[in-house]
Amino acid sequence: MTDQTATGRKPALSLPQIINMSFGFFGIQIGFALQNGNVSRIFQTLGADIDALPLLWLAGPVTGLLVQPVIGYFSDRTWGPLGRRRPFFLAGALLASLALFVMPNSPALWVAAGTLWIMDASLNITMEPFRAFVGDMLPSRQRPLGFSMQTIFIGAGAVAASLAPYIFNALGVSNTAEAGHIPDNVRLSFYVGGAALLAAVLWTIFTTKEYSPDQLEAFGKDEDNIFEAEGGLARTGRPASAFFVKWGAGIALVGAALFWAVQHFNGDKQFFVFAGGLAFLGALFLVNSLLVQKDAETRNFLSDVLGDLTTMPSVMARLAVVQFFSWVALFIMWIYTTPAVALQAWGTSDTASAAYQTAGDWVGVMFAVQNGVAAIYAFVIAAIARKVGTRRLHAFNLLMGALGFLGYLIFPSKMGLLIPMVGLGMAWGSILALPYAILSDALPVKKMGIYMGIFNFFIVLPQLLVGGTMGPVLRSLEGSLAPAVGGVPLLAMLFGAASLGLAALSMTLVKSPGAR
Repeated sequence: MTDQTATGRKPALSLPQIINMSFGFFGIQIGFALQNGNVSRIFQTLGADIDALPLLWLAGPVTGLLVQPVIGYFSDRTWGPLGRRRPFFLAGALLASLALFVMPNSPALWVAAGTLWIMDASLNITMEPFRAFVGDMLPSRQRPLGFSMQTIFIGAGAVAASLAPYIFNALGVSNTAEAGHIPDNVRLSFYVGGAALLAAVLWTIFTTKEYSPDQLEAFGKDEDNIFEAEGGLARTGRPASAFFVKWGAGIALVGAALFWAVQHFNGDKQFFVFAGGLAFLGALFLVNSLLVQKDAETRNFLSDVLGDLTTMPSVMARLAVVQFFSWVALFIMWIYTTPAVALQAWGTSDTASAAYQTAGDWVGVMFAVQNGVAAIYAFVIAAIARKVGTRRLHAFNLLMGALGFLGYLIFPSKMGLLIPMVGLGMAWGSILALPYAILSDALPVKKMGIYMGIFNFFIVLPQLLVGGTMGPVLRSLEGSLAPAVGGVPLLAMLFGAASLGLAALSMTLVKSPGAR
């Protein structure tokens, strides 16, 4: 890596350098894909009801909400022998690998649920700095390539992990087990995945050097940046204490009112999750109002995160709406694909049956197709974006994903269910690359990590919404709308299609200099 600090321009990296800095995502996505493709199956094997799945899956969004801004905040301020982001790569990879070894050996549902919290937190510790890593290391013109390369490795890792249970079963490893036990092909997939995750992250750590804070500051002075074009830091003065009092009190009151309504009208207890989240956010705003009132220049984790959240660049705020609807859909897909496929193609909802376990293996193949499409698409997505515009291309890809969700209801055979994964793969590849390419040009260099962490609020908040409300919403429609589409899991897919359609429509709000 050539030091061009003196020129004021961040140097372009070679393709091998970009590959090395992105390779860790191959391992990270192995972990996420094993989780996404198998955790519902593990939970149901250990006795979980389908109505309880969204609540059990809350580990992902809650840990993301708590971990990613914390890691972003501290990684922006870290510099040591391993650099700025790499210490977090290593710590997260070690913990995630350990959790992957533990998960398939869970003796009870509560153990599996607890392990999911550890696993997801660890994967988030590793993943969040990788997003900021692209902004740190690459000049603006190479960032679409950098995020596309991450998408290629995300797709490759997800294909390998998604196919693993199916391949091990084809090699003679059993995909059935006694009631309450995880099949051997799933267990072996998690063991191999844990080792691969750690090896891939170590490759990036040992083959990539980071720029020092002084170098990054020097480069930042000469970077083309939407954030600076919009007025930069002069536009983002911190709100006064009254702002946090007003919003904190309002949000907390809404949460408390919802909590009371659920209790008073004997509503579904899953709504307590949503109510509690609102009350907690309101309480944070009120605590921060006291800090700001005491000292308007207060600098700590809470004041920085909430201050930056309320003064985020306008491009980021508009992209947040797109991300919100995109991730509502994705979370629905991960939760309900296994029961939807088992019902649609195998005609069963019996989680103890061999047919259901075979459907679970086939879901791995479907996710492999989805991620394979995303990986292949990532090779050309940056070039297409340059011709048609990033904004237009992302909206188109989201619409293709909406059609993919509708495909779950249209195709009744296992081979036919591979067709929707093409559209979902295009949407997935786009979600992983294009919003971040737009966003990284809209962020200040010194705050790349914290803003990337805050941006992930709009990935985890929709998951909290789904986890806290989707179960009771679907249950309320079980006797009316669900039979018309073939069952509750297939009805969930309609919600996913509608959400991606709204995400595509929201892209019309995203306007930046030169955007199309």
